[in-house]
Amino acid sequence: QVQLVESGGGLVQAGGSLRLSCAASGRTFSSYAMGWFRQVPGKEREIVAAISWSGGNTYYVDSVKGRFTISRANAKNTVYLQMNSLKPEDTAVYSCAARLGTYWSGSVCYTGVHEYEYWGQGTQVTVSS
Repeated sequence: QVQLVESGGGLVQAGGSLRLSCAASGRTFSSYAMGWFRQVPGKEREIVAAISWSGGNTYYVDSVKGRFTISRANAKNTVYLQMNSLKPEDTAVYSCAARLGTYWSGSVCYTGVHEYEYWGQGTQVTVSS
């Protein structure tokens, strides 16, 4: 069982930056592939970024490429999402998710909602224009 707790959300002006953190419980964090998703009311949850359990591969949705960076610090059981050049359309509830990896999936980034086993409660990000 893994518990995930997000932090770092808030209100920021367009063009600003935020860094989201997702702290995970448990001693095997390094074995989990991680993802950041976001959701706005009335829309489906969408993948924002993902990182393989090895940390060697990352994925970004096109709308955030060049602006967002996902990273992980296994010693701290934490995954980060650095968000720069924020836009009003980035406003959403951001959630992190975890999926236990296998020996063969060290380079895999999971992008589907149903591919993840554990979810945090989410943190609100609001970007004003």
